[in-house]
Amino acid sequence: MLSDIRKQYLFSVLDENSVLPNPFDQFEIWLQEAIGSEQLEPTAMIVSTVDENSQPHSRVVLLKDFNAKGFVFYTNLDGHKAQQIAQNNKVSIVFFWPTLERQVRVVGIAEKLSETLSTSYFNTRPVDSQLGAWASPQSQLIRSKDFLEKQFQYYKQKFGDVVPKPPHWGGFVIIPSTFEFWQGRANRLHDRLFFSIERGEWEISRLAP
Repeated sequence: MLSDIRKQYLFSVLDENSVLPNPFDQFEIWLQEAIGSEQLEPTAMIVSTVDENSQPHSRVVLLKDFNAKGFVFYTNLDGHKAQQIAQNNKVSIVFFWPTLERQVRVVGIAEKLSETLSTSYFNTRPVDSQLGAWASPQSQLIRSKDFLEKQFQYYKQKFGDVVPKPPHWGGFVIIPSTFEFWQGRANRLHDRLFFSIERGEWEISRLAP
């Protein structure tokens, strides 16, 4: 039964004396440790948005850059998440690294990247991924899987190996206002350290598990 599943978290600890004072620096360390571990898809993050009816929507996307401004991902700008961000740019993201018994939650706002940055990244993608961006009308109803295959072949014949960035494809950067670092601990007494901006400085608080 699901209710019988149990796991003790004993991998590591997280406390105020060991955590870095800047959450961007702390995240960078945890991200690199996740990449170096056996974690499947260490750059996967759950992005949550809200639609015009205040209904939350969540989906997994891949982190494509992390810098001093925030977390970058790319998507079809006609899809649901991009349209919801256009209406309400308050978002949240979650990283879960079960092999390290860690989770990071971030709340912030999403800003659209410039065409220059989006084009620069698009040009680094494999050709088949570039063609997929043209072939798929993301979030729209389609007749069948065969429709996608025909669309893919159409654009492959049209563009060949030099595929331009679609006008409906681009990136977002999520600019954090809060971070929460979660480290699993024994007996469900997990470590949760919360970072928030106060007077231009990051402040650290401990949350009960």
